[in-house]
Amino acid sequence: MDLMALLIQVIVSTIIIAPILWLVGRALAGKEKAKFTDAIWIVVLGIVIGAVVNAVAVGWGWIGPIIMIIVWLGLIKHFFDCGWIKAFAIAVVAVIVFIIIFFILGIILAIIGLALPSLWP
Repeated sequence: MDLMALLIQVIVSTIIIAPILWLVGRALAGKEKAKFTDAIWIVVLGIVIGAVVNAVAVGWGWIGPIIMIIVWLGLIKHFFDCGWIKAFAIAVVAVIVFIIIFFILGIILAIIGLALPSLWP
């Protein structure tokens, strides 16, 4: 496990994922329960625990990803003070919002010519 790569992944993931997770958490769990610092902790702990699980669960097939889904849901449940179903809903909506935002950013970058410049004539 490369610690520098893990640190970079934690920083980049926190910048990208935490705001989306926070906004979705506020919408579904409530303003009082979903704090921005909680979203940061969810992302940081999720990435670090994920790196450890990936290092340990090499060759375990689907067990590693299943463990990580449970860990992420547990982190959302704990930090946003909600139940398992609401944690699952927050996770699903956050993934959908994440995909939509990056799809829109991809379209915008393609329109202004910054995405895939080798494909332009």
